[in-house]
Amino acid sequence: MKKTYALTVEGKNRDRLLEASKHDIRKYVKRERAKPLAAGSDFLDFDCKLGATVATAQSVHFAALMAAIDALVKQGAGADAFYVEVTAKAGHRTAKAPTEASAA
Repeated sequence: MKKTYALTVEGKNRDRLLEASKHDIRKYVKRERAKPLAAGSDFLDFDCKLGATVATAQSVHFAALMAAIDALVKQGAGADAFYVEVTAKAGHRTAKAPTEASAA
C-alpha cells in the first residue's frame, strides 16, 4: 500500500482525518494477514516508510508506525498531508542463541 493521506479537507476535522487514515492502514494490515502464508514462511512481516512526501519518506518499524505518524503530524503542524508505504513480506523465524542464564 502506497498512499498519501490529506489532513486538510474542506468541512472535515483534521483529527478525524488522522484517525481515518490510521484505521485505513490497520484495515490493510488485517486484510494482508488474512491471506494464506507463502510456502516456507513462518509469519508475515511488514516494511514501512513514512514521511511528509514520497521523497522524504524514511523506514519505520511496523510496531512504531502509529506513534511515528502522530509524531510527524505534531512536529509538522502546518503539514497538509503525509505519505505511508506498507509492504507485506514473508518472514522466517530464526532460533535464538542460548544465553548464559538459560544454559545454567
